[in-house]
Amino acid sequence: MIFNSTQENFIFFRIPVTLFSLIPFFLITGPFLSDLSVSLISLLFLIYCVKRKNFSYFNNNYFYFFLIFWFYIIFNTLVNNFNLDSLKISFFYFRYGIFVIAIVAFLKEDYKFIKYFFYCIFICFTVLIFDGFYQYFTGENILGWKNSTRTSSFFGSEKILGSYLSRLWPIFFGLSIFMFKKKNKFYPLIMLTFVLSEALIFLSGDRTAFFNINLSAIFVILFSQKLFKLRLITLLSSILILIIISLINPTAKERVINQTIAQMNLDSKSKVENGIYIFSKEHTHHYISAFRMFLDNKVLGVGVKNFRNFCNDEKYRISEVSCSTHPHNTYIQILSETGIVGFLFLLTILIYFCKYILKHFILKFKGKYYFNDFEICILSGIAIYLWPIVPTGNIFNNWLNIAMILNFPFLIWSRGLIKA
Repeated sequence: MIFNSTQENFIFFRIPVTLFSLIPFFLITGPFLSDLSVSLISLLFLIYCVKRKNFSYFNNNYFYFFLIFWFYIIFNTLVNNFNLDSLKISFFYFRYGIFVIAIVAFLKEDYKFIKYFFYCIFICFTVLIFDGFYQYFTGENILGWKNSTRTSSFFGSEKILGSYLSRLWPIFFGLSIFMFKKKNKFYPLIMLTFVLSEALIFLSGDRTAFFNINLSAIFVILFSQKLFKLRLITLLSSILILIIISLINPTAKERVINQTIAQMNLDSKSKVENGIYIFSKEHTHHYISAFRMFLDNKVLGVGVKNFRNFCNDEKYRISEVSCSTHPHNTYIQILSETGIVGFLFLLTILIYFCKYILKHFILKFKGKYYFNDFEICILSGIAIYLWPIVPTGNIFNNWLNIAMILNFPFLIWSRGLIKA
């Protein structure tokens, strides 16, 4: 990147990287500030490219793939059960693709700003750990917010503490490996943060988040080069803490384990009387309703973010709990709302992911590695979103999209997949 003045450097580099570094904090406050940051970063980068008449960063297969997907969801929205809410989601979706390219460009310019992003995550995790444990044991957090049924810290009624920690954990862990290749005086504190954050995910009562963090852990243990012992120690340490806490206060255990068994009808009496549910009765009926929509609209689906508008139709309604804002599964949502055409994009990403992970796994037996350990940590974060059999949030939700795309700039930059 070329800057003609200090002012240009400030506007087109310093401001965007500062906003990027603060995104972990903004995500705690809700979707507004984080989405505003993504939008401003994308806008400033576009202005810079237009001003320089330099679009070389966009000349790559990854952006072309995103661009085709973006065109498709706009087309889908315009011709398929049109509504303004869907059009707004589809049209402004382009900011995510530009954001990823922008951060890769900034990393190529000066990757040292990574440390500010890392410190922001570290501070956020540390504060959430302190406040989360305080709320779990006292019933209210340091601001006096009451703990009703689940520990949520500063997220309040949103109940996404576990989701935040589990989705940013792989990036946090990966950046720690990247920055502290040699142990220093902060190393024990960082390791303690890892262990306590994993334990807090369980205590938050977020079952999906608890599954995600363990999926990420298993991924790193299986595929990393030098992180096997470290990741296993942090995982076992957090499990030990959970066992101790569960003996003292079994509230979280009852939700994550006992309640899950009850909701899935896995206890002997319910299993005989009502059959087994997929995660819960609500989830099962969401899935059936969404799949019925897909069967009636195989090619294009019912339209972006339109599950909520059709789930109460008589032919799709299963019960009083079958309707929601989304089907709570990424794969089923893509099928029901964007059809087979939209599903092909997701399937392509999954195939490429599996192809290169398999290649890495085969090379590992020969003492070689396709991905380095930093990249494996980031890929473990992406695996969370690609795993098909788990309840998920709305794939078109701004907060969730931002948490997801944070992984991609680091991976693309580390692999050198975009040339300026």
